[in-house]
This record gives sequence, C-alpha cells and structure tokens, in this order.
Amino acid sequence: MNLYVISGVTGMTGSELARKLTAAGHRVIGFDNFFASSLASVEDILNHELFCFHEYDLNCPEQMMQLKEQVLKEQNACGKLIYINCAAVVHTEHFYHVNRTFETNVLGMKAFLDQAVGLHADIYINCSTSEVYSMNSWEEHGVSESDYITMANAEHSQRTSYAAGKLMTEFFMKDAVLEHKIKGCSIRFANVYSRKELYPKHIIPHILNQLKEHGGKVELLENSRVNYRTFLHNEDSCSAVIALIEEESALDGSVYNVATEEEISIIDLVKLCAEKAGVRRPEIIFKGYRESDPVRRLLNTEKIRTRTGWQPRVTLEQGIEMCLEEKES
Repeated sequence: MNLYVISGVTGMTGSELARKLTAAGHRVIGFDNFFASSLASVEDILNHELFCFHEYDLNCPEQMMQLKEQVLKEQNACGKLIYINCAAVVHTEHFYHVNRTFETNVLGMKAFLDQAVGLHADIYINCSTSEVYSMNSWEEHGVSESDYITMANAEHSQRTSYAAGKLMTEFFMKDAVLEHKIKGCSIRFANVYSRKELYPKHIIPHILNQLKEHGGKVELLENSRVNYRTFLHNEDSCSAVIALIEEESALDGSVYNVATEEEISIIDLVKLCAEKAGVRRPEIIFKGYRESDPVRRLLNTEKIRTRTGWQPRVTLEQGIEMCLEEKES
C-alpha cells in the first residue's frame, strides 16, 4: 500500500485518481478549497477507510503544516510516498487573473513540491497544461515536448501569464529531479473533460447543459466558427498519471503531452452532442469573442506512448455518452 497526497482532490483529475487509487488498495490523503469544485465529486469515497479528505487551501501555510504532520504520522506504515499536484486555476474565466493564477499555480505548487522533498517523498507528479503552446500549436504531427515554446507576449494577452506560470512549475520539477531531490515529471494535459464535472464551464459540459436547459439552443463564442479541438476523457488522463508513476524510468523530470488525436470542429462537436442527447436540430447562437484563442491545438503524444505504453481508451462518442449518463443518474 502506497501513500498518495493529492492537492485539488475534488477537481476532475484529483477526484478520479482518488477513486482509482483507493480501489486499488492505496491510502489517499486529499485536500481542496472548492475554488472550482465541490465535495460532491468524492462523496462516493468519503467514508472509504483508505480516503481522508481535508478542506485545505494550498496557499495556507498553517493548513499545509497540518497536512505535513499527518503525512509524517502515516508514511512509515506505507510503501512509497507519492505527491500529485492537481491544484490549478484552470477555468478560462480565470486565465486573465494574474495574481490568482500565480499564487496557486506557481507559489502553491513550489511549496507543495518543497514539502514532498522535505518528507523524502518518492515521486512528485506535476499537472501542467497544453496552454504553454499558446497560439502556435497545430503543426502537421502535433507539437511535441521538445519543440520550442512560442507563447504570446504580454502585449498580446494576459492569458499568457497563466501559461508562463505553469511553464515555470515544469522547471521547478525538472530542477528537483536533476538535483536528485525526488523523482517525478510534468504532464501537459489537453482539454480534459469528465462525466462528474460540476460546473459547465468547459466546452463539452457547456454544450450538453445548453442543449438541455435551452431547448436545443447552444450559445458559443464567435471563435467557435473556426476552432478545432481534441478532447481527453478524465479516465484517460488519470490512466496516464498512473502509467507514469509505475514507470520509474519515465520519472526523470521530463514533460509529457497527454491528449488524443481525435480532432473535431466545435460546430461538429455541437452536432455530435445533440445527436447523443436526442436533439434533432440544434441551434447555435454566436455571441462574444475571446482574444488569443488558438484555432487548433494538436499535441504529439509519442513520448508517453513509447515510454509507458499508455494510450487513450475512451473515444469522444463514448465520453459524451458517459457524460449524458451521469446527468441522467
């Protein structure tokens, strides 16, 4: 039995990881401040003997000290000690808030990493973002981790601050590994969605919610007329985290793209969601425009596939069906 410490545990990735890890017989200590989630996402495991939840804030030193004291008490009774940082200010509406993203995504991550190092944790997984690729991310075979990052500059958009902050965490991770303080890696996820997502702010739950609540009408930004995306179901994002943890040679401070190659236009995504939801003629209303929104974002995932054997299992159609089943239950 390993001991896992997960920040942002009621978010999409954190909650599903906690569910999978406890089911596999591991001890999980998780915490969240409910910034963009709720306890409902882990209500099915709240009473699980292997799961312990705290309403803690990553940016609160006193609460992080209490977390550290609990880990100290429990780590000797377990095998490996593994930290996973899933805390992130990720919703698009928060991308432009520099202080908010910096405090959690940079300062909070660094403090969490320092705690893991101080406790001689075996592994630290840093959840990063494909936002670091910014506007130029649609090369023929997808951008790879070794490509030069071409983020927009400050005069173009403050959204860059979010990407730059997450990029900085990747250097913290790499530096800690190179100095032999810990083993670990960073993961650049692309457009993760979940059947248990609380707020319909990401595009797939937004479309499904609009179809249901507004009689088949879906309001989208003007950008959606031309945008294409790939979408990664949370089952697959979590299986990638676990695959990396289980492959020691992959924990060399590297960065890994985790995504699918199943690209779809946002217009066709609406049609697919409508078809699955039983809406015959969806109506799209275009309203508003978002600056610095890439037309396409394709990630090359050869690196993680080669090193771990990971590959996505849930197709987009299956994932949408799973989301609808969750809404109906």
